[in-house]
Amino acid sequence: MSPEERMRRVDTLLSHVWMVRTFLKHSEEAEHDDELCEVHRGLYDCMLALGGPLQAGDAVAYLKQARKKLARLQRATELFVRIQPEVSSHTNFQMAAQSLTAAVEEIVSLLADSDA
Repeated sequence: MSPEERMRRVDTLLSHVWMVRTFLKHSEEAEHDDELCEVHRGLYDCMLALGGPLQAGDAVAYLKQARKKLARLQRATELFVRIQPEVSSHTNFQMAAQSLTAAVEEIVSLLADSDA
C-alpha cells in the first residue's frame, strides 16, 4: 500500500472515530462525566493534528503525525472501553465502544505496517 493509500484509509477510519466522538460529546452523559469528556477531547486532538497534512496531501507528514498521536488515540479508546459500562449500558454506548475499538485497531495495524 502506498503512503497516499495508507493516509486515505486511516482518514476513512478516523471518520468512524469522529462519529463516536460526536456521539459522546453530545450525549447527556458527557455533561456529568469528566472522564467521558476526556475521551472525546483526546479523540478530537488526534484528528485535529492530522488536518493540515491531509489538506496538503502530504502522506509522509500525515503518517508521521498519526504515529505521534497514536498513543493518545489508544489511551482515549482504552479509557472509553473501561468506563463505558459505568457511563451507560445502552446499546448506543456499547456499539460506540465496539466501533471505536475496531477503527483504532485497524489504524494501529496500518501505522505499524507503514514503519516497515
